[in-house]
Amino acid sequence: MSAFKSHGRGHLDGPVVVIGTGLLGTSIGLGLRGRGVPVFLSDPSPTNQAVAVDIGAGRPLSELAGAAPQLVVVAAPPDVTAGVVTTALSDYPDAVVVDIASVKAGILASLRNSGKDLARYVGTHPMAGREKSGPVAARGELFTSMPWVVCPSEETSAAALQTARSLATDLGAVVSQFTPDEHDEAVALVSHLPQVMSSLLASRLQGTPLHALSLAGNGLRDVTRIAASDPTLWVQILGGNAGKVVDILYGVREDLNRLIGTLENPTAPGARLDLAQLMSEGNAGQARIPGKHGGPPQAYSWLTVLVDDRPGQIAQLLTEIGEIGVNLEDLRLDHSSGQNVGMVEISVLPNKHDHLIEALNDRGWRVLQ
Repeated sequence: MSAFKSHGRGHLDGPVVVIGTGLLGTSIGLGLRGRGVPVFLSDPSPTNQAVAVDIGAGRPLSELAGAAPQLVVVAAPPDVTAGVVTTALSDYPDAVVVDIASVKAGILASLRNSGKDLARYVGTHPMAGREKSGPVAARGELFTSMPWVVCPSEETSAAALQTARSLATDLGAVVSQFTPDEHDEAVALVSHLPQVMSSLLASRLQGTPLHALSLAGNGLRDVTRIAASDPTLWVQILGGNAGKVVDILYGVREDLNRLIGTLENPTAPGARLDLAQLMSEGNAGQARIPGKHGGPPQAYSWLTVLVDDRPGQIAQLLTEIGEIGVNLEDLRLDHSSGQNVGMVEISVLPNKHDHLIEALNDRGWRVLQ
């Protein structure tokens, strides 16, 4: 079958059909078109499909004109993904079919219940996105250097798996392979729980007086950033992975009960030690998050540079840091409340920290350690 040819170095030749022209589906189309792969688009919403076509993500599916696609990418919402995959396996008998939903085990179970031959099916999940949604937010480089998980089942053929991996690598992603259950357990912790905790915290801000919120800094902004995500999508994601998320929330509930009990009597014998242990456990967990480029965790040193709130200041600062010969490991921006200055928080290797402060001071920058 044409879908199982080697594709030279493992890259896709196409045609590729993308079903669903939201942010991810349209971004896939843009990325593949950017490397010359023919893409055809389908969406239940004529408007979304037209927008995706207009911005160059592909041509309407009607123009496929009976040609056999090499690959079908199902970019539908999680609650309808299994049904769309089932239809695609029937409609395109020579194509590999992948989905990009953020839950995997439940979809696979539904597909097995359908009785379809799943040799040509691979569940996948690109770990990329934006706070914005829809085709107008799509970017062809959205997946560059981002994780893309492939979750073959026992039925998946080696050729289908290779095609799925080629999709991810063609789009610049970094491929990881998990079982569906391993995937769902992992994303429950690293993706779904952060969303729940962010939304719960942000919900506490609804009745907060504006003068109190004016004190907010990067800590609150960082923790609540993803609370702006699409509620409809997250209802489906959390519902599809409820069991794994609930198991983690039980543990969170135990920690919260422990913290509440301690804070109800913070001067009791052992209370301060218990608070210190809770904070230390957080330190230990945070330290396990992989460092830059997926390498081992590494401690960095931070400094803050005050810049005037006018065009070109941040660009000048970064240029001068480059001239000094120091590599930035991370960068964050904040604004001073009530003053026209910005605060650029810079992360560098510890052995570069003092040198950078001295060099920036010599060049007239205002540096806070």
